[in-house]
Amino acid sequence: MTGQAAQPILRVSGLTKRFGAVEALVDAYLEVGRHEVVALVGDNAAGKSTLARIVSGAFAPTSGTVEFDGVAVEIPSPREAFKLGIATVFQELALCENLDVVSNIFLGRELRAGSILQEADMERRARDYLDALGSRIPNVRAPLATLSAGQRQGVAIARTLVGEPRLVILDEPTAALSVAQTAEVLTHIEGLRDLGMGVLFISHNLTDVRAVADRIEVLRHGRNNGSFDALTGTPEAVVAAVTGAARHPRRAVAAL
Repeated sequence: MTGQAAQPILRVSGLTKRFGAVEALVDAYLEVGRHEVVALVGDNAAGKSTLARIVSGAFAPTSGTVEFDGVAVEIPSPREAFKLGIATVFQELALCENLDVVSNIFLGRELRAGSILQEADMERRARDYLDALGSRIPNVRAPLATLSAGQRQGVAIARTLVGEPRLVILDEPTAALSVAQTAEVLTHIEGLRDLGMGVLFISHNLTDVRAVADRIEVLRHGRNNGSFDALTGTPEAVVAAVTGAARHPRRAVAAL
């Protein structure tokens, strides 16, 4: 695992999001560097997905700052996030069962020469994307309906590469997967890091998190409640931060 770059690709600070009287995020802070996997963990309603949706352009923050590549930005829509170089894979994969792997990867972003689809070029690029992620999908013309849940996650992650992103957000990508399928998806996450991207990995599963993350950031009731090095932070300490059994100052790295 690699360490965080001096200039983070993403920095959010003082991020607050209110839905009426409900505070989903309160003064949240987060950084993600290039070549880095940062895991964002917390219990249900901790604010993880809210933060992801703000960075991906689905929600507007009530207050706070988002910096991308050192520049303060507003991200009013997922389209603007895509233009910046931010790609997000939510739990709902938004893939089409009746299409093959290539068609899903390039859906809405097809390669054309005039009005003619560049099928061979898309097929080659799809294979390159999957190979770069360590995917085991043998046939890029296989219908999505024939693939396992883990392979479908691989297709969704490969789809992000079409836009050449610098930051990829993955919302619970290993939820409800078998052990073998989870291992496949974790390999894809490592592939993203090896390609030089920053990865924000949202998960409930600390075993998965510790397998690939460089850092673990904990949210509790919308607030930062701990920051841990994934190699040295013990599971007990992370669980204590998630449950509130122990409190950690914002941005403090656990000394364990």
